[in-house]
Amino acid sequence: MFDRKLQPLQKRVLTPLAAWLARRGVSADTVTLLGFAVGLAAVPLLASGYYIAALVVILANRALDGLDGALARQTQATDRGAFLDIALDFVFYALVPFGFALADPAANALSAAALLLAFIGTGTSFLAFAAVAGRLGLSSVSYPTKGIYYLGGLTEGAETIAVFVAMCLWPTAFPFLAFGFAGLCALTTVTRWRWGWRAFGASSSSFARAQASTAIKIKKLETEGEPTS
Repeated sequence: MFDRKLQPLQKRVLTPLAAWLARRGVSADTVTLLGFAVGLAAVPLLASGYYIAALVVILANRALDGLDGALARQTQATDRGAFLDIALDFVFYALVPFGFALADPAANALSAAALLLAFIGTGTSFLAFAAVAGRLGLSSVSYPTKGIYYLGGLTEGAETIAVFVAMCLWPTAFPFLAFGFAGLCALTTVTRWRWGWRAFGASSSSFARAQASTAIKIKKLETEGEPTS
């Protein structure tokens, strides 16, 4: 919901550092893999109850995730980079509730499982929409620089990180935060199903006509300001 609004600020902050790294030959893929390696440390930290240290690691992972995209735009964006970015992002998002479940299985396991189930819903609906949109050669009006078709919405990256921050600051509230955010993710999933139904439903004997029709539908949905969640 807020990712698009935060893009200008993110660009101003990260572009100078990305340019500096590009001049020194650092690749975007290297930053992506480094960010994921840093993010992996969140699991043992959360499981051991070091919540503030885990928060630092989570924020570092997210900063590196933004930096790899900025660096790719400074050099040359690749399909491999887009694949790595989204694939590792989804795994990282699952690591956080898993870490909380390990920290206190009796209190957190059920809510962590609910949140993981919700993440499966948002992830699969996101990727299914992107796969069909990509096959039709479409690009997002709201996120034209993304490596794949990026369907924004109610629970985007900014909202997810805000919830992770709250979980680390108030770990005893994890079950309530996890169940609440799982509900928002469920709404996101249902809305994406609706979007896919509307955008891709009409068949056509002409691929070109279907492609043009779908592009118009998606552009209309994005510019209407509906939640793309």
